[in-house]
Amino acid sequence: MTKIANIAKNTSYLTLALIMQKVISFTYFTLLARNLGPEDLGKYYFAISFTTIFAIFIDLGLTNVLTREVAKSEERAGKLLGSVLVIKLPLAALALLVVGIMINLMNYPEITRNLVYLSSACMVLDSFSTTFFAVIRGFHNLKFESISAIVFQLIVMAFGLFALYAGEGLYWIMAALVMASSFNFIYSFLVLWRKWGIKIKPIYDRALVKFIINIAIPFGLYAVFQRFYTYFDSVLLSLMAGDKYVGLYQVAFKIIFALQFLPLAFTASLYPAMSSYWVNNRKQLAISFERAMNYLIIISLPITAGTIAIADKIILIFKSGFAEAILPLQIIIASLIFIFLNFPIGSLLNACDRQKINTINMGIVTALSVILNLVLISKFQAIGASLTVLATNALMFVLGIYWVGKIIDYRKRKIILVFLKSFLAAAVMSGLVLYFKPLVNIFVLVPMAGAVYFILLFLLGGFRKEDIISIYNSFTSRKKEAILPANED
Repeated sequence: MTKIANIAKNTSYLTLALIMQKVISFTYFTLLARNLGPEDLGKYYFAISFTTIFAIFIDLGLTNVLTREVAKSEERAGKLLGSVLVIKLPLAALALLVVGIMINLMNYPEITRNLVYLSSACMVLDSFSTTFFAVIRGFHNLKFESISAIVFQLIVMAFGLFALYAGEGLYWIMAALVMASSFNFIYSFLVLWRKWGIKIKPIYDRALVKFIINIAIPFGLYAVFQRFYTYFDSVLLSLMAGDKYVGLYQVAFKIIFALQFLPLAFTASLYPAMSSYWVNNRKQLAISFERAMNYLIIISLPITAGTIAIADKIILIFKSGFAEAILPLQIIIASLIFIFLNFPIGSLLNACDRQKINTINMGIVTALSVILNLVLISKFQAIGASLTVLATNALMFVLGIYWVGKIIDYRKRKIILVFLKSFLAAAVMSGLVLYFKPLVNIFVLVPMAGAVYFILLFLLGGFRKEDIISIYNSFTSRKKEAILPANED
């Protein structure tokens, strides 16, 4: 039960950190959007999206491999990290070269090219920070990564807003990201070196490097597909529709992206435990997967229903220039449940040495995404990109859940019952939101709607008092055997 308590504790750390980070991030994004407008916002996020696609060629799945292998054999952490660094250093230099060549071949204006150059620095720094934190995750510790997540966003917001209100323009706003990435790199380096005594240096062990590359290939292909799938739509929007539509789409996309801290925090601590359970305790692996699915269903459905109901009010935050983002937001938020559930499904497949299946699934989804975006963006701009997100995330869920049943013996009926109860509670809640929306201030209506949902779900038996106590324990006591909502009889 120690690992279960560790999952709850680590999830508590990272959930609290990511809540704070996303609140800061979304506040900052809102202020940027209100002051920059759709076109300049589009330039800023095009540069980030463009370099983020190429960032994956520095990592190529090595982060996942590092976390999994360190979790299995902690005494090999130094050698594993050193071997990964031998692979990543030349890849980083190559990625920088390719980014520079590509952005100049695409005939973008000087301001866009310079933004891409600045974002490239973040690309490299963030990749190595992620590698250092991957080792720490393998030790089942997310405390320091949680601290880093908050400080990173505070640095971005502080320097970014100073540049914005000082009238320094997009260059200095992007430079704020470089400053934050530099902090993350130095902090993660020092924590790994000082706290765990890991010597951070390249170590060329031919057999170990070959071993890492062999098991990283499926992870790497998956990561390439996933990064391409996530960010290529913004690049296509810029090329086919213009920066304005990138800005409109980013408003909808940023909202759903911000909400991903919930499954991200949960699976960050769940993944190394799943890797261990696959070797030592298959029954506990199935239980952990059920809990993850139930937890994320309960959380995602009310967010989806509520956002659809008040999308017009949410978009008003960004001023009238973003009114065209209402429908894209309503469409893209409908994919939230699939996005949430794909986290534990993907983690399970990777932890159980089925990364090749995960990669094939992601490849299929990426191919469909490219086809749909090419067809729909030309006709519907940001709406077309949002429709693609919904269709492809639904497909990813179907492809993934098919294989889960072949790997573990989990109780499908329990998960379906939780979904039906949550769906009913969310439907009633959204009906009340639509009725009271013209009558009640939105900041009062949202917490009222959340209370209604959880009261209804509790009465329907969607979760129990013991589940609430276990979550409370995970935040208040390291020594208690805290567990996440199991909904288990």
